[in-house]
Amino acid sequence: MSKMVTIYGGSGFVGRYITRRMANEGWRVRVAVRRPNEAMFVKPYGVVGQVEPVLCNIRDDASVAAAMHGVDAVVNCVGVLNELGKNEFDAVQAEGAERVARLAAQQGVARMVHISAIGADAESDSTYSRTKAAGEACVLEHMPNAVILRPSVIFGTEDQFFNRFATMTRFGPLLPLVGAETRFQPVYVDDVAQAAVQGVLGQATAGIYELGGPETKSFRALMQQMLDVIHRRRIIVGLPFWVGKIMAGVLDIVKFVSFQLFPNHILTKDQLKNLRRDNVVSEDARTFADLGIEPTALESVLPEYLWKFRPSGQYDDIQNSAKNLKI
Repeated sequence: MSKMVTIYGGSGFVGRYITRRMANEGWRVRVAVRRPNEAMFVKPYGVVGQVEPVLCNIRDDASVAAAMHGVDAVVNCVGVLNELGKNEFDAVQAEGAERVARLAAQQGVARMVHISAIGADAESDSTYSRTKAAGEACVLEHMPNAVILRPSVIFGTEDQFFNRFATMTRFGPLLPLVGAETRFQPVYVDDVAQAAVQGVLGQATAGIYELGGPETKSFRALMQQMLDVIHRRRIIVGLPFWVGKIMAGVLDIVKFVSFQLFPNHILTKDQLKNLRRDNVVSEDARTFADLGIEPTALESVLPEYLWKFRPSGQYDDIQNSAKNLKI
């Protein structure tokens, strides 16, 4: 009988790529999510019955335990960029990670892979980064042979990084950035998934890996590269952090007074703290090189999904070529 893995958050941005790869490896896959009906798109990743969404709330012991019953490995992809309702950083990224690891140890699950983030630091002034570090510590406490992956900002078709800023270019000639000189090392989502699969298959040595792409660029340079891809001219305006602090404060207040009816998906105070630090792989970290993976370059992927933000969409290149025709 084929082996089985439970992927918590297996229909999310990173999780769906891990799900597809594990199905291709011949494993049965349980995709543990809060809304299984919205995760049905993962079923065709495998043959009939191979990939199944199941109901699970990572804040609840019983549902987490039920989702991993009888499996050979677990992968935890659950995380939040913004706190909303009961999905607070501590509840999801620290307590949730601890719950998965503790129950996996109790059930005798052989392997665990945990998706964290570069910048995870128990001493950080950012709640996001502190809870990421707390989650890692809990995973290693209960599952000392776990593989922990810390990616930099992740890009891919469904990302909330380039897609978000490309959308902003439709509404005016300016592209404002807070932390314009902060450096990032964008990593392709399927490369992260490949690393996770190695962890599940036992092909990666236990421990922490920091995953970054082949290029390190400033926030400003990444946005200029995006503008080049979508064929738009915009003035990139680097805003000082004190302006960002005011913006984040106002947006957080609106979220609070509206009882979260208007969540802050633009810039929070916690995100502002992280923007003050470079998001790149540490010099002494284990990386893709230790996994034998060659990371994918931005330029080879961005045009595949950002074309829709071009002035004429998929026809933009054709129209530009037509302008050069001689009548």
